[in-house]
Amino acid sequence: MATVVSKIKESSADKTFLFVVYVILAVVLIVVLYPLIYILSSSFSSPSAVSAGRVWLWPVDFSLKGYETLFKNPQVLTGYGNSLFYTAAGTIISVTLTVMLAYPLSRKTLFGRNAIMMIVTFTMLFSGGLIPTYMVVRELGMIDTRWALIIPNAVWVWQVIIARSFFQSSIPEELVEASEIDGCSDLRFMRSVVVPLSKPIIAVLVLMYAVGQWNAYFDALIYLKSADKYPLQLILRSIIIQNNSGNSVMDAMKQVERQQLSELLKYSLIVVATLPVLIIYPFVQRHFVQGMLVGSVKG
Repeated sequence: MATVVSKIKESSADKTFLFVVYVILAVVLIVVLYPLIYILSSSFSSPSAVSAGRVWLWPVDFSLKGYETLFKNPQVLTGYGNSLFYTAAGTIISVTLTVMLAYPLSRKTLFGRNAIMMIVTFTMLFSGGLIPTYMVVRELGMIDTRWALIIPNAVWVWQVIIARSFFQSSIPEELVEASEIDGCSDLRFMRSVVVPLSKPIIAVLVLMYAVGQWNAYFDALIYLKSADKYPLQLILRSIIIQNNSGNSVMDAMKQVERQQLSELLKYSLIVVATLPVLIIYPFVQRHFVQGMLVGSVKG
């Protein structure tokens, strides 16, 4: 028996609405995409073209001078290595602590969980401030150590709230009770059940913590004294300051060249600093969207 499926005819109002939606989405795409293309094109253009504002969409007078200047500085590779270490170690520690804090708070059987959650949320609204935090870090002996960039900000309250909401909506109480009847310990339940079922929220936490750790520079500016421990962001900041500080006895031509190179370096630095994040995101974006949606349903 042949089944004839007739296509539903859209009304003029529906067609108009869809056209307006597509136009708005196209405009938003251009607004978001054009700055990225402009920065990338400028980083591959000549210093004079960038300084003169001749770059619009494509590279003008193709040049790698910005990247050559950057990577001639040995501190850049050192900063890259330090940032990769801080990002990897900090993300692992932060995600582990966040899951270990958020999951117990999601269980109704935890005594005093509401009071603990209020205390945790209080720290998001009111912090000790810069000077008390510095004194705590100093008393712990972490000044000028790599731990100063990992431990003080290891747990973010907003991430705890998101993870707690995810666990409440995705890990049913019946599953916990069944595991207890089978004699499963809490740690084994966490390892064998909770973690495998929580890949979406773990991907969200990994991306959030990794991006935050990669872009962080203020803590390094405050706590670190040794240049060999500086993250990439602090190294790039130093390069920008060095190229912007002109010499009064320098001839006019040299000053112009230095100013042009400084403008070019800004775009090259942005590309170098954001490249790792752009590489990581496609691998976790599917879980990221799912985790954000599920984690925001129930508070």
